[in-house]
Amino acid sequence: MGTAVTTLVKDSPPQAPQKRPAAPGDAKRRGRRENLAGYLFMSPWIAGFLLLTAGPMVASLYFAFTDYNLFTAPKWIGFDNFTKMFEDPRWQKSVEVTAKYVVIGTPLKLLLALGVALLLAQSRRGQGFYRAAFYAPSLIGASVSVGFVWRALFSDDAIVDRTQSLFGMDVGGWVGNADWILYCLVALTVWQFGAPMVIFLAGLKQVPRELYEAAEVDGAGPLRRFWSITLPMISPVLFFNVLLETIHSFQIFGSAYVVSNTSCGPADATLVYTCYLYQKGFKEAQMGFASAMAWMLLLAVALVTAVLFWSQKRWVHYEEAAR
Repeated sequence: MGTAVTTLVKDSPPQAPQKRPAAPGDAKRRGRRENLAGYLFMSPWIAGFLLLTAGPMVASLYFAFTDYNLFTAPKWIGFDNFTKMFEDPRWQKSVEVTAKYVVIGTPLKLLLALGVALLLAQSRRGQGFYRAAFYAPSLIGASVSVGFVWRALFSDDAIVDRTQSLFGMDVGGWVGNADWILYCLVALTVWQFGAPMVIFLAGLKQVPRELYEAAEVDGAGPLRRFWSITLPMISPVLFFNVLLETIHSFQIFGSAYVVSNTSCGPADATLVYTCYLYQKGFKEAQMGFASAMAWMLLLAVALVTAVLFWSQKRWVHYEEAAR
């Protein structure tokens, strides 16, 4: 009997040592260490945001209410910069040119992007090549070198001038024509339709094929299927592109500055808002006035963004809302 008990005791597996229950303070210390590690990883971004974004924004807000020329100490003048701004004819011209550019360029760019995305959404050979080729201008379109090339293409006796002469259009070079140079900038921004095209293409891939098949059975044609199925299903993507491209259009500077040969002309025909802001701030050293212009642009973009978000309730359809 004693031998059997001894054998059972020897053959039984050893019991695992019991863990000491964690003290309440251990979890707190571990949480602090994890938070500290997270803040350390985020510290480069936080430093960059404070020094390069938040700091300059606060400083420009202060300068907007001062007379500051970069060489002397700022002098507080209240709302004088804003009063001068609204009375300045060239500021009014810059608002007019920018609004015209946004209203014409943004819809044309989105229409072309959507049209090409509809073509690329169909299965065909060389699809990857076509997508890359159409997207490439978005990567290089904002560069200064493309601005010089664009100015050369639309100059007097250049390829665009010669081509339109074949069709009996005696307009001359668009760059030197105050009535046409803005459309030269519109053509440049429309040429860079690759980014919204890729976003449209991603949205089109998410549309269920069953909806198109059911519509075909009911006798719906291509236009009816596009209007009743495609547009409602990609309306969130359309809203995103409209919002993003509208904000980008308000910020146009490089192409207008380079194509006009740094003059924002002729006759202020390409005097977009940011170009006039640059002239006032860095050429005329009126940094207080330029800061006021910058904050007015921020308010205008915020107002347009708010209107777009308000309007989305009427034409943007989300799946969650449908459920």
